[in-house]
Amino acid sequence: MTDRLKALSDAGVSIWLDDLSRDRLTSGNLAELIETKSVVGVTTNPTIFAAALSDGDSYAGQLQGLTDVDEAIRLATTTDVRDAADLLKPIYDRTGGFDGRVSIEVSPELAHDTDATVAEAQKLYDVVGRENLLVKIPATKAGIPAIAEVIGRGISVNVTLIFNEDRYREVMDAYLTGLETADAAGRDLNTIHSVASFFISRVDVEIDARLTALGREDLKGKAAIANAQVALGAFEEVFGSERFAALKAKGANPQRPLWASTGTKDPSYPDTLYVSELVASNVVNTMPEKTLNAFADHGDIGPRMEGTAGEGRAVLKEIADAGVDLDDAFQVLEDEGVEKFIVSWKELQETVRRSLA
Repeated sequence: MTDRLKALSDAGVSIWLDDLSRDRLTSGNLAELIETKSVVGVTTNPTIFAAALSDGDSYAGQLQGLTDVDEAIRLATTTDVRDAADLLKPIYDRTGGFDGRVSIEVSPELAHDTDATVAEAQKLYDVVGRENLLVKIPATKAGIPAIAEVIGRGISVNVTLIFNEDRYREVMDAYLTGLETADAAGRDLNTIHSVASFFISRVDVEIDARLTALGREDLKGKAAIANAQVALGAFEEVFGSERFAALKAKGANPQRPLWASTGTKDPSYPDTLYVSELVASNVVNTMPEKTLNAFADHGDIGPRMEGTAGEGRAVLKEIADAGVDLDDAFQVLEDEGVEKFIVSWKELQETVRRSLA
């Protein structure tokens, strides 16, 4: 097992792979990453599946004879997720459900429709049929009540596209509300898990561009990590509260922060920046394989994040004082995040449509 990745895991970070394809499963690649690189979970999104299904040979046999595009997409993606869930089940059992998880996302076209999101989440949960599934729901305004409803039904959720503290607090509140609903319905709270995916590199991309326009190059590359520090502080506060303590006494699990979008997009930054600087207990870092391999080769574990929320707030204040409208930047990131996944979803539909023709 790779020493650097094992050290990261031993430091409290669950290492998940941000990618999945039929080829990864059939070639044994995913099994190898689990065995040798401390991978204990998998996340997917519409962009990942659009890339996977562009390799028509891997899916042609399964999709032969189908005519409905969305049915074909659901069949292909849920099969991959089910197989990955089975591969990760021993880790799920060993960790009491915290790891050994696989995520699948509701259609991004439903991001602003609460009822449709809930219905799709239930359908994906039923079709995959694996208890170590996490259904991904975006943290849009419409997504917040959907999260509470789905958690209340006893379905574990990966909340995605979180960019700022205010929305993150709404996400945590929705999770606790869902747990309270589940408890009132007599559900076993210990079986319900959730992660909250806080996006990292995209924050620096957006805010760095604004800082460059303001002539404040000195502040570039600081926003994303500061934002994550603030998020971890909010996590520590909410899951150290009396409200959660009452649920914890009944078996409830905390909703762990998940650092997403952790591959650096600016080539001038270290390629392991968003791994080395985001180390804390009870967090997940989901990495593309390129970042995973980079950290295995030359990554170092930086200072721990616990107790650094004040430092993060100070950095964000300095950026705001320099003239960056953070609220606007975070809203742009959310809107763009949803739109990018919709574009990927349409690409996925078109790829499958051509293969069925």
